Parts: sequence; structure tokens; C-alpha cells
Amino acid sequence: MTGPRKTLVAPILVITVGVAWLLMTLNVIAPVNWVWTLGLAVGGIVTLVAGGIDRLSIVAGPLLLLASLASVLRQTGRLSIEHEVPCLVIALGVLMLIGRILNLPAPTWMKEQSAPQV
Repeated sequence: MTGPRKTLVAPILVITVGVAWLLMTLNVIAPVNWVWTLGLAVGGIVTLVAGGIDRLSIVAGPLLLLASLASVLRQTGRLSIEHEVPCLVIALGVLMLIGRILNLPAPTWMKEQSAPQV
């Protein structure tokens, strides 16, 4: 996104928050802790976008997005905590396996720095 389109992001986010808030106060949708839920989702997206695809981001990014979805499902009564945590642990294992099978590189900050030549 460039130029004028960037300036549309903030107003659209504010409108979305306002509509969701209104719908919750009118009991149209179940109340959800959106700060926590959106924080998880944004963390997942930032992990994938900022860090690129590597062995860590392929696990952390999608796991945070799944945790955000599970959080909404739990807060709306569609998923119990007894099922949420084991499902997220299973997802963690599957994502770790995917990262291993794809043989993705380690993040650049985890790679050993070569010793300076004297």
C-alpha cells in the first residue's frame, strides 16, 4: 500500500472497532476481549511479515493466529478451555513438524556469527 491508501487504514480500523463495539452492546454478537484477540492475530501477522518465512516464523506466526481464533471461539462459548489448550499443543507439534520437513532456514538472528579473523 502506498500514498493515499495508507491513510485509509486508521479510519477503517476505527470504524470496525466502533461497529463491533456497538454490536456487542446491542447483544447482536457475544462480547469478546478484542484487545487480546487482535493482539494475538497482529502478533502472528507481524511475525510472518517482518521476519519472513523461516524455521521460527512458520511455527510462531500461524500458532498465534490459531490462538486468536481459539480465543474467539472460547469467549463465545463454542470451545472450552479443556479443548482449546490440547488443540493448540497439537497445532504446535504439527507446525514444528512442517518447519522441519520443509527444511527452512534458521532465523538470521539465530545463526552463529563467525569469529573475527585475527
